[in-house]
Amino acid sequence: MIKKHLSLLALAGLTFTFSCKEKPAQPEKNLEWISLFNGKDLDDWSIKIRTHELNDNFANTFRVEEGMMKVRYDGYDQFDQQYGHIFYNKPFSYYLLQVEYRFVGEQANGGEGWAIRNSGAMLHSQDPKTMLVDQDFPISVEAQFLGGNGTDPRSTCNLCTPGTNVVLADTLFTPHCINSSSKTYHGDQWVTANFIVLGDQEVHHLVGADTVFSFTKPQIGGGNVNPVDPAVKIDGQLLPSGYIALQSESHPIDFRKVALIDLSPFKEDAGKMKEIVNSALKQD
Repeated sequence: MIKKHLSLLALAGLTFTFSCKEKPAQPEKNLEWISLFNGKDLDDWSIKIRTHELNDNFANTFRVEEGMMKVRYDGYDQFDQQYGHIFYNKPFSYYLLQVEYRFVGEQANGGEGWAIRNSGAMLHSQDPKTMLVDQDFPISVEAQFLGGNGTDPRSTCNLCTPGTNVVLADTLFTPHCINSSSKTYHGDQWVTANFIVLGDQEVHHLVGADTVFSFTKPQIGGGNVNPVDPAVKIDGQLLPSGYIALQSESHPIDFRKVALIDLSPFKEDAGKMKEIVNSALKQD
């Protein structure tokens, strides 16, 4: 989402750690991946674009072509801060989410400088039905996708916090964005992002099987979302679950995989969850 980032803080006290180097004793052979995007249509998704009503897919911003979900702006004269989000129609709580994405082409006319090769996956998002027509971003925890400019370092799977706060190393983190430890992905290459989301306890951002950022206790709070219904934005309320959304922020992007393993049946068994996640990351 926005603009200004801090260096990665030292994280401590996480109760869950994941490593692709550890082999479970008996790898899961039939992992139940749920394909949120079916490669054919957007029937299982809802669209909310700023200044437009829910499910008004203005200028065919979100479309399916060549088996991919594409975000395009060829129908825009000016982007004009018409930030958009496409929401899967079912909320989740404990899960492993995998998104394969690539940035392509040129930014839409009128897009902000910070939004070049910028998108994201919104985790634990508010229900799109509760967003105001002019609301820019959903209350959510954003896993920010950034593409390189061909020269400078620019990490991906960063953290941004529209209408939220998180805890880093036992301290409430209130600035808006912070960089991950990932490398830079220049050009139009595909990137595989994984997110381990454990209710309102822990969230881990991974590129491939490498953890690049982690935090705890996602909760409503802070700013960087406007306007917002005060009945929805209850500061200090933990976020145990929510919707998953993908962004349109003025730069074209393709998504060829959006899939999830539901970990909620195993949330009382940390060992089993770890085994499932490690198996899934090895098999990918």
